[in-house]
Amino acid sequence: MEEKRPSPVEKLLDENNFDNITLYNEDDKAFEFEQIAIIPMDKKLYAILKPVAKLEGLAEDEAVAFEVDENLNTITVVLDDNVIDKLFSKYEKMIEEQDKKGKK
Repeated sequence: MEEKRPSPVEKLLDENNFDNITLYNEDDKAFEFEQIAIIPMDKKLYAILKPVAKLEGLAEDEAVAFEVDENLNTITVVLDDNVIDKLFSKYEKMIEEQDKKGKK
């Protein structure tokens, strides 16, 4: 019997899973991403993922924002600059808070 592999959404939502996530585009081309953060915001769930290999149009130190839909089991690139700015701002605040807790 073949073992069912967890979907990328299941992997992202598994708090014990820190493995890279492989996503496929509409041409079925695979892209591997490092998990950076899962962030709930405005009643939605987002993921910040960093490409393992260089992606065209993206600097090496840049990450990509994705909207995670648990019901549809999908991960979609966020293209709205306002959402992206708000998401990365929230991520930076989370990192600052973790740093403060670590220094206590």
